[in-house]
Amino acid sequence: MTDKIHKTKGIVLRTVKYGETSIIASVYTELFGVQSYLLNGIRSASKKGGSRIGFFQPGAILDMEVYHNEFKQLNRIKEYRFATVYQQIFTDVLKNGVASYMVELLSKCLKQPEDNYGLFAFAEDCLIALDQCDDKIMANFPVFFAVQLTHFLGFLPQGINPDIDQSGEWVFDVQEGIFTDAPLFHHLSLEKKYASILAELLQVRQPGELSEINANAEARRKILDLMEVYYSLHVQDFGNMRTLPILKEIMR
Repeated sequence: MTDKIHKTKGIVLRTVKYGETSIIASVYTELFGVQSYLLNGIRSASKKGGSRIGFFQPGAILDMEVYHNEFKQLNRIKEYRFATVYQQIFTDVLKNGVASYMVELLSKCLKQPEDNYGLFAFAEDCLIALDQCDDKIMANFPVFFAVQLTHFLGFLPQGINPDIDQSGEWVFDVQEGIFTDAPLFHHLSLEKKYASILAELLQVRQPGELSEINANAEARRKILDLMEVYYSLHVQDFGNMRTLPILKEIMR
C-alpha cells in the first residue's frame, strides 16, 4: 500500500549522518509529533546538496510534504521549504545558544509520536519571538521557555498563594512543585530571592513581557539549574542538559 502524503509544519530537532551523503532528521511535526525522516544525498558535495543541508539546522521551522506510515520508524519527505526565514538565530551566537537549549529541551521531553497542536504552536511562536526580540527579552527567554513548557507537559508549578507571598521566608519546593513557607526535609528548593522571580515567570504569557522581569545572570542560572532538576523528576530518562553549561557561560 502506498504511503499517504500529508502537508505539515515541522521543527528540526537534530540530525545524524547516514552513510556517505545522507542524514536521518528528527523533526517535531505539527500533525504527527516527533518523526524520523531519511533524506538521501543531502550531504553530497554538489552545490545543490550543500544548500539543502541548511534546511535541517536544529530549530529550523519547515513547511513539508511528507510520506507517512505509522508502522514505519523511518519515513521520507517529498518536499520541504522554510516556513520561517530567521534573521538572527542561525547567525547570532547568543540567540543560537538559546535556541539550541530550547530545541534540546523539546527533544528530551517529546518521547512519543503524537500530536499536540498547542505545544507545537507554543514552540513555533517562541522560536519566532526569539529571532525578533531585543537583548533584554532574550536574556530571560530560556527561563521563560523552560517554565512555560511545563504547562503543555502537565507539570506546571502551582502559582504562589497570596498568603505565602505576604509571609516572611518562603521557598519553591522542587519536589512538590509548590511555593511554601513550611519547613522542608530535603535540599531541593529555591530560596526566596530566586523563587520570587520564578513566581513572576509563571505569570508571563507573552515573550514581550519578559522585559519587565528584573533578573540578573546569577538568578537566571539558579532557575535554569532548578528547572533541570524539576524536569528530571517528571520526565523519564531526562538526564543532563548538554546545552545548559554552554548557555550559562554565554549568557553571563
